[in-house]
Amino acid sequence: MSSDPLLQPYQLKHLKLRNRIIMTAHEPAYPEDGMPKGRYREYHVERARGGVAMTMTAGSAAVSRDSPPVFNNLLVYKDEIVPWMKDMTDAVHEHGAAIMIQLTHLGRRTRWDKDNWLPVVSPSHKRERSHRSFPKQLEDWDIARIISDYADAAERMKAGGMDGIELQAYGHLMDQFWSPLTNELDGPYGGSLENRMRFTFDVLGEIRKRVGPDFIVGIRYTGDECLPGGIDNEEGLEVSRLLKDSGMIDFLNVVRGHIDTDPGLTDVIPIQGMANSPHLDFAGEIRAATDFPVFHAAKIPDVATARYAIDSGKVDLVGMTRAHMTDPHIVRKIIEKREDEIRPCVGANYCLDRIYQGGAAFCIHNAATGREESMPHTIEKAGVRKKIVIVGSGPGGLEAARVAGERGHEVVVFEAASNPGGQIRLTAQSERRREMMQIIDWRMAQCERLGVRFEFNTWAEAGTVEAESPDVVIIATGGLPDTEVLTKGNEHVISAWDIISGDVKPGKNVLIYDDAGDHSGLQAAEIIAKTGAAVEIITPDRSFAPEVMAMNLVPYMRTLQALDTTFTVTYRLESVEKRGHELEARIGSDYGLVTDKRVVDQVVVNHGIIPLDGLYFDLKPHSSNRGELSHDQLVSGEPQSVVRNPEGKFQLFRIGDAVHTRNTHAAIYDALRLLKDM
Repeated sequence: MSSDPLLQPYQLKHLKLRNRIIMTAHEPAYPEDGMPKGRYREYHVERARGGVAMTMTAGSAAVSRDSPPVFNNLLVYKDEIVPWMKDMTDAVHEHGAAIMIQLTHLGRRTRWDKDNWLPVVSPSHKRERSHRSFPKQLEDWDIARIISDYADAAERMKAGGMDGIELQAYGHLMDQFWSPLTNELDGPYGGSLENRMRFTFDVLGEIRKRVGPDFIVGIRYTGDECLPGGIDNEEGLEVSRLLKDSGMIDFLNVVRGHIDTDPGLTDVIPIQGMANSPHLDFAGEIRAATDFPVFHAAKIPDVATARYAIDSGKVDLVGMTRAHMTDPHIVRKIIEKREDEIRPCVGANYCLDRIYQGGAAFCIHNAATGREESMPHTIEKAGVRKKIVIVGSGPGGLEAARVAGERGHEVVVFEAASNPGGQIRLTAQSERRREMMQIIDWRMAQCERLGVRFEFNTWAEAGTVEAESPDVVIIATGGLPDTEVLTKGNEHVISAWDIISGDVKPGKNVLIYDDAGDHSGLQAAEIIAKTGAAVEIITPDRSFAPEVMAMNLVPYMRTLQALDTTFTVTYRLESVEKRGHELEARIGSDYGLVTDKRVVDQVVVNHGIIPLDGLYFDLKPHSSNRGELSHDQLVSGEPQSVVRNPEGKFQLFRIGDAVHTRNTHAAIYDALRLLKDM
């Protein structure tokens, strides 16, 4: 029996959990037609296989038709979901993990123009700023109907084999009843705290009638909205006591904050550059005050913090949700004394930001997450050992080296710089994005374990590569900034990389032209603005930095808005001319015949990159496939077999930004799905 606090079993009512680490409820947006089909099932099964005590499915599974998902959620108001649930729960149980589901009615946290175009409902007409719908104020028959919908959904989940359910309160309809900021009802459901909580207790009462006293029912809620006039710490403690004393709840899953705005959501679920475990002590206060089972998750990415959370008695079960998206085998690696091999969550929030923009959740540096049906988390050995030469040690090159090493191949990596990392080493120079270096550090550690040979400070040419007598060559050389975007005056501008790297000092009055919309433009702006310079960011897009996405944008905006920064959308930089010691920038618009100018001392351009592909084209004539990639074989998971030059001695491929401008995840995915079959 291990003495590790994390590996101790935990008894939750009749349910014995094998350890103290869970995945809290989240919706990775993998459902098909609102159902948890193959992709959804395999995602949770992989975490069960990896040893997690419990996986909580379906952040915000919809109990009613007038709670339409704003992204691809489970639809638990449909009877047809039961057999799909049973299939998933049986598969998870087979691997020794428990499984629960989170049920909710979104209230105003959705839009009326989704799904069936039904009115959005809430205890007031107040709009949620994030989703922008002005809700209908609930009537008595709405309340009765939704109470029944909750009970119906709970009954379906019990029939589907779930070990329990969790009701989502914070930011959703239940919390909209609780909060004085969003409840303007009179009578039994408005006014006093007791009245504001009546809806929740009516729901719980109806659920208990349907599922009985033994089925596990918990609630995820905020104990402090951190908003003037909202639920504060004192009232949150009273809410916690009332929930416990109701006798209808089996656990409390505590958060702190509000989610009605992007900044609020980001404070509840912090991203990279923000403090780890910011609400853990608060959860501990709730645990101490109630002496009741308490769960908690909010940026607990590492085992040491999770271990402290349990050992200190702050919580009973600790959620490592995004951490398990990065590495589904955390618990197994703890058990096997391989903690140093855990792939670290870097807080990039590519997962959450994607779902809030209508995409599926993917981990920025584990391309198998969400693709369990086709991509492996554990790499199998190859039948035939090959020699693989990789040029470039950015994220794509290192992933190629890692996967090839796991396959058992002999691997050589050439890198022109003295250190690995490529663009990640550049972006990680910003304090806000320092955690990104863990993407590189983890892969370097794995490559060292696997015996990969690195040749740093080596500018690889065709002869360098061919001298290694490779079977396969992977070009992962990335690219360089493209600043040739003007009709006139390209020689007068610098790139965002020049600022981030420190190669060029910031000016005093700076125009940043950003039409790539990624982190580089905002990183450069932040560096410049912190010197006290006046900064204007111009973009031809209708919004800023769309590739950065909502939650990642929050810390940048907090910094830049506090400094002398101007944001200008829908304008395009056309030309730059030198006027003495200053630069005159001419501005136009895609929307019409508008012209303007700016007089500044520095112009910074962020416009993506041009691939460094010279070596690829030098090697192409000597390769057996002439660089050709079979998309059919790549997508279906078959080895590449294209032959265009029978006399060629090696296969040649390029990945990541050496192909064209994309992002870190794309480079890593390129490498994984290409190398896993070699």
